[in-house]
Amino acid sequence: MSISRNPTRSVQIGHLAIGSAHPIVVQSMCATRTQDVHATVAQANDLAAAGAGIVRIAVDNRNDAAALAAIRQNTETTLAVDLQENYRMAELVAPHVEKIRYNPGHLFHHEKQKSWQDKVRYLVDTASKNDCAMRVGVNCGSVDPDKRALYPADDAVSPMVESALEHCDFLDSLSFTRYCVSLKDSNPNRVIDANRRFAGQRPDIPLHLGVTEAGLPPEGIIKTRIAFEQLIGAGIGDTVRVSLTLANDRKADEVRAGHEILHDIYNGRVRSVVRFEPDTLNVISCPSCSRVENEAFVDLAQRVKQMTRYAEAYAITIAVMGCRVNGPGETDDADLGLWCGPKYVNLKRGGEKLGAFTYDEILPRLKRELDDLVDLRSSAPECIVRKKTGA
Repeated sequence: MSISRNPTRSVQIGHLAIGSAHPIVVQSMCATRTQDVHATVAQANDLAAAGAGIVRIAVDNRNDAAALAAIRQNTETTLAVDLQENYRMAELVAPHVEKIRYNPGHLFHHEKQKSWQDKVRYLVDTASKNDCAMRVGVNCGSVDPDKRALYPADDAVSPMVESALEHCDFLDSLSFTRYCVSLKDSNPNRVIDANRRFAGQRPDIPLHLGVTEAGLPPEGIIKTRIAFEQLIGAGIGDTVRVSLTLANDRKADEVRAGHEILHDIYNGRVRSVVRFEPDTLNVISCPSCSRVENEAFVDLAQRVKQMTRYAEAYAITIAVMGCRVNGPGETDDADLGLWCGPKYVNLKRGGEKLGAFTYDEILPRLKRELDDLVDLRSSAPECIVRKKTGA
């Protein structure tokens, strides 16, 4: 299959480069505790051995940053760091990684008296001094609140695109061009729309593609494949990640799935010719990473998937999130949302908090809420409830 890629500029990330002049890079993220140096080094090396060109590590505090320094000394893998809310961690981690990822929607959590522009200036200065590239990572569940307020509640794409474009313009004004962008959502359609719109306005900027919270395989791979086929087939995309909910010993399956999808696309073996229109039960779950505070989250996601099969004929979305960073915001749009803490699982219905339940209590309570939704959808007009039977 002949693909003419968007003419994105080259961005150096350690010993490798991304952009249209270079092969598409498959990435992944460590799910081990960052402070467990031995386990994190082992997983970073496993991911690299499976074909990950870049491995991302989460850093939330100074102890994580100290561990990162030790990790750097024990692996030659190209490392990226995920800052999330605390942008000031950049100066502690930049000496040990090749790329820094920041989320525009998370720049408001610390030092609220400072403008986001001042914070980005600091990030650019830190990256420049430490020979780091950057990623502007826009995520559906944590969009800049000022941008979200400009659009109707049902328009999730426009705030993401506008936020990304605004940050790109500002980085360019600082003469910093060593960056890429990602626009991620759990819905493949919105991933496709957001990246097409962004690439149409800034075809020069490398794009990292991914369907965030794609969930458990095989469904998570299918969702991701749909987005990648339609975007990469149109020449959009320079790096990719398949974000799956997996146990630690299977984390490299993300990388293998990414390479398989790319190989299929370039050999014309594409499977999606229409948009992803889920009219059945949709269980989304975040990729396991070091921010997961209880590894029972992965097992819980599996049990939710199994328990809810009886409702698969109904267009209901259930989100299972593994941490406090992404959980609160990224369960708001689901019909039923679970975000997991160390001992309790927080349950939400349509954004409304229903309480916190132990890992043993949560499934029966979730079933009660799901049964109620099924009853409501069963009594709704036929145009709202689409049964698999086609009735």
